[in-house]
Amino acid sequence: MPGTVWSGQKSRPRRRRGKSRRTVPSGCARRNKVRPVDYEINANKYWNDFYKIHENGFFKDRHWLFTEFPELAPSQNQNHLKALLSENKGSEVPACRSSEDGSGLIIEAQHSCSSVSLGRKTQPPPVEENVTQKLRHLEICADEFPGSSATYRILEVGCGVGNTVFPILQTNNDPRLFVYCCDFSSTAVELVQTNSAYDPSRCFAFVHDLCDEDKSYPVPGDSLDVIILIFVLSAIIPDKMQNAINRLSRLLKPGGMMLLRDYGRYDMAQLRFKKGQCLSENFYVRGDGTRVYFFTQDELDALFTTAGLEKVQNLVDRRLQVNRGKQLTMYRVWIQCKYRKPLLSSTS
Repeated sequence: MPGTVWSGQKSRPRRRRGKSRRTVPSGCARRNKVRPVDYEINANKYWNDFYKIHENGFFKDRHWLFTEFPELAPSQNQNHLKALLSENKGSEVPACRSSEDGSGLIIEAQHSCSSVSLGRKTQPPPVEENVTQKLRHLEICADEFPGSSATYRILEVGCGVGNTVFPILQTNNDPRLFVYCCDFSSTAVELVQTNSAYDPSRCFAFVHDLCDEDKSYPVPGDSLDVIILIFVLSAIIPDKMQNAINRLSRLLKPGGMMLLRDYGRYDMAQLRFKKGQCLSENFYVRGDGTRVYFFTQDELDALFTTAGLEKVQNLVDRRLQVNRGKQLTMYRVWIQCKYRKPLLSSTS
């Protein structure tokens, strides 16, 4: 994008107009000969094949999680209500840092999540908290479910082979934490369950189709503190995104947070797609049959707010990546979001 200053790149004069190496896809003039519905029908096969080929060697563990999403760090599991109340007094959503200084993102305020009872103004002693939490579990659901005794619950949707889940479990050793993770691919879930770091007493991995409205999650509504969506929403057909977010939002506790990081419009990956790989507007198929959508901030904001969530953060992360070995310059565009389920009103 002419004139855009990227993170890690110094300002430079604009080039003269002429041929550009980076072209913007023109709608969906680039059509794939295979019917889009075929990729939808065989989506499970494509993702299983992907993980059978790459296993756990394709993605790296996401240790940057706790910088971008401090809600996942151990220290963020305490005094959440106090932070929420202070935010409601007028703190604003942080924005992208000025690109002139060559930096990436700036988080001016950190928003944390916790399972502290919403009616309490101060944190009670641990024993009293445990009793209160048990009562809350009974209110949520009379039946036992995985992690029902935990007081802080995280769900990652589209967990792959555990590159997000395992860093969370290794970093956050709070015994009250329980992590759920699911993926469309049974091969990926099997790789998580057979990992030496997998602990069934702290984690529950299961196969789940984000778009299947007839299949329920193994947790009751209003029971999760955090839901993580990292490069997963972009993998499903756009027409099914809203219902998927609606269902997930119902699982969050009041004050719970949904965290997302995904591909932004005109990311390098989008500009590299060749003729015939466009399935619909800004929705493409890769060579291995998996699909990807490229979002705008407004599109994501509409998805989350329609589901009844409040915006905490919605920003674009533009970065310049250089592969010196292959002498490649890559302009990446990602969008990072945090949306919160509203707190219960005093009357309710």
